[in-house]
Amino acid sequence: MSVIPPVDLTEQFRTIQADVNAAVAEVLASGQYINGPIVETFAQAFGNYVGSEQCIVCNSGTDALYLALRASNIGAGDEVITSPFTFIATAEAISAVGATPVFVDIDPSTFNLDVTKIEAAIGDRTRAIMPVHLFGRPVDMGPIMDLATRYDLMVIEDCAQATGAEWMGQQVGSIGHIGCFSFFPTKNLGGCGDGGALTTNDETLAATVRMLREHGSRVKYHHEAIGVNSRLDSVQAAILAIKLRHLNTWNQQRGQVADRYHTLLDPVAEVVRPLPVTFGRSVWNQYTLRLPQATADGQERNQVQQLMREAGVICMVYYPLPLHLQPVYSHLGYRPGDLPQAEAAAHQVLSLPMFPELGEAAQVQVVQTLKDCLAQMGLKAAQYC
Repeated sequence: MSVIPPVDLTEQFRTIQADVNAAVAEVLASGQYINGPIVETFAQAFGNYVGSEQCIVCNSGTDALYLALRASNIGAGDEVITSPFTFIATAEAISAVGATPVFVDIDPSTFNLDVTKIEAAIGDRTRAIMPVHLFGRPVDMGPIMDLATRYDLMVIEDCAQATGAEWMGQQVGSIGHIGCFSFFPTKNLGGCGDGGALTTNDETLAATVRMLREHGSRVKYHHEAIGVNSRLDSVQAAILAIKLRHLNTWNQQRGQVADRYHTLLDPVAEVVRPLPVTFGRSVWNQYTLRLPQATADGQERNQVQQLMREAGVICMVYYPLPLHLQPVYSHLGYRPGDLPQAEAAAHQVLSLPMFPELGEAAQVQVVQTLKDCLAQMGLKAAQYC
């Protein structure tokens, strides 16, 4: 049986190879490798796609988060509410500006922030809420925007895994004050290297971000702030511009892959499938199951993952240790049991292979391998109900 990877970028590249080769050759011939018209054209196209008036591209999704916080004047002594169940870049950016992440537990049915728990975490030092649209699924932004209005808070959307996802007909990244995107290769819109973008309707914020990403300079060699060097290479912009034209089709194909998984997994009582989105559209950066049989150390989940790997199906675990329990945040004083839903998810989640080109035969192999591995371990859902 063939090996099925968690993501296969080569299949996608083959469909656009001629266009990419021509675009890269054009950039190389132009001699404009940083900024320039190709970068600005892509930035405008991406902003239009998201539905935001302003788009500033940068060199990573992490920098996008950092620049968003800096432009919002968030720093030492401030607090930012966010999810403990995400990649560390979300909280890392908060720490990098000198602020403190305040972690709020997740909704176990979505893996996103539990919006009903946010208000209790708001204090005198809270300056912003940073929701994460995890695995391509939009957060329910209505309650978050209501809280932001009532408490005068910034909302910075972490859209790294959710380019193209929608909430109530709006693209993520156009709902809060700032949207932050990653163009890491495995994202729905991924480059051939690192890249990122910020979207906003606030011209002042946009101008500040542009200044900060250029070493704190609006006028060359005149610097008004300590900034960073965070620019998107022209080669990456040219590639992303091509991919952007295909993004809706690829996201639709991801939805079809997810639908097939739903059907194939319907009789597999040992796992909990992702729920449908009732107020928008997921773009399925990941298809993440729960194994409710897994105990607090994740041993059973890890065994299933290893058995599937040995059988040729490579699954991933996003994320095995929630942020509030990471060693780097031990000084914040969180203890096991403080955020039980995030901790349970970390022990139970398993992400199946997911990419637009994943065919039905491969998905049948994935699900049959999962069933075989669950049976081999003797895991039965009835034991845990």
